[in-house]
Amino acid sequence: MFASIEDVITRFATHGYIASRRLATVVYLATGMKKPVLVEGPAGVGKTELAKVLALAVELPLVRLQCYEGLDEGKALYEWEYAKQLLYTQILKDKIGDVLRDTSTLAGAVERIAREDAVFFSERFILPRPLLKAISSDRPTVLLVDEIDKADQEFEAFLLEVLSDFQVTVPELGTLKANHIPLVVLTSNNARELSDALKRRCLHLYVDFPDRDQELAIIGAKAPEARRELAEEVVSVVQSLRKLDLKKTPGISETLDWIKALTLLNIESLDHELVSETFDAIVKYEGDVRRAQEQLKEYLRGARARRGQGSDRDLLN
Repeated sequence: MFASIEDVITRFATHGYIASRRLATVVYLATGMKKPVLVEGPAGVGKTELAKVLALAVELPLVRLQCYEGLDEGKALYEWEYAKQLLYTQILKDKIGDVLRDTSTLAGAVERIAREDAVFFSERFILPRPLLKAISSDRPTVLLVDEIDKADQEFEAFLLEVLSDFQVTVPELGTLKANHIPLVVLTSNNARELSDALKRRCLHLYVDFPDRDQELAIIGAKAPEARRELAEEVVSVVQSLRKLDLKKTPGISETLDWIKALTLLNIESLDHELVSETFDAIVKYEGDVRRAQEQLKEYLRGARARRGQGSDRDLLN
């Protein structure tokens, strides 16, 4: 998979993901040990993106299971296509008559039909959902179990069993074992506490908001068209916003959306009068917008004071 920790960093960077050495170490160990990775952290720090880039870096297909409240085994594992099975039965009705033609007893007919079970109970009637798709794939995959903390504890227990044995039981067919053990990435926004059993099964990685230098590097990779001076201003403001008590703290994706919006509008500095009209890209609630505007005004006053321009002029008023 990967030759070294540095190889992880390099290949991730090729796909625009700036990986810290700690993150790269966990990925390297997980791929080498064939163990799932549980990635926890606030929303918007690149947890889902990690799995996507991992799939690109190792050139394997990504299979994604999006978790939500009420998710059960059937929706995650497979769906039995009863309508298709019934259609086959109707089409083969005449053939069934041929099979039973020389039987004279009910017991004999049942025995004869039982020999044809494989026709009516086979994988052709299974519609695989993400878990079964990852297990039954004819090549290794990266399985992303996204936001596992949104699923119920019962589903978590079921998932733990799947990850322990990498096999599932389909009542109509029996036990299906994995052709290839997938690389598994589970993400959590800490909406609820996950079980110790699940955590023991996985390598753990906590991803927090990036520091200033890392966020600038991410902008350079994802939005190379943005001016360096504007990127530095944006990162300064975003980093200060994360210290406020906002309903939704802006993540990396919001930072990128904001810098791209400003660049698209040909805004070269945050003291431009149009900046306040772009706040919907960075904060998602009206109360947060007002707090962000105040924070931007404070930043601009400080920046102008440092440049010796005074703080009485404010283009955002």
